Amino acid sequence: MTGAEGDARAVRTRAALRRALLDACAEQPLADLNVAALARRAGVGRATFYVHYADLEALAVDACADVVRDAVEALHAWRGTPDPASPPPALLGFFAGLTAHAGLYRALLGPGGGGPLGRRLHQDLRARSRAERALAGAPEPDLVASAVASAFTGVLADWLHGLVPGGPDATAHRVWRLLIALHRTSLP
Repeated sequence: MTGAEGDARAVRTRAALRRALLDACAEQPLADLNVAALARRAGVGRATFYVHYADLEALAVDACADVVRDAVEALHAWRGTPDPASPPPALLGFFAGLTAHAGLYRALLGPGGGGPLGRRLHQDLRARSRAERALAGAPEPDLVASAVASAFTGVLADWLHGLVPGGPDATAHRVWRLLIALHRTSLP
């Protein structure tokens, strides 16, 4: 098998495992899954699973990588001067789309933003926010990027765990106003 065929096969295998995990998590909690059953569901062997992932948590974080990417993109889906009353449609869509796999996200994103998905979201969001602030010449890119990433990750996690009340639309509006306030804060 050539490198290109092997790469394509690996991509298909990982995609099948991610799909199987998301489908299984729609039926039962992540904690109730096991590698053997998930591998069977994906149509691969258990050994093949371990070629691609160290454990179910690694697969779950990979399966949720789109959520992280979508969150980062949704928060940066605006140009010009942001209007606190009008979050980007991508942010509204992001919050609305979370309900389909909320149980899985809760398993990987602990209250306050901890957990493997929280770490990844914080890291990716901080990097993107920092890069955009630095590019724009905005003050304190490191500090504000950390604050934005922490606030968003923490509020998102707490909302998913029912600690922040409100539906997806109201929460997106509130988060948007919070993040704009962080960006506009005058720093000494």
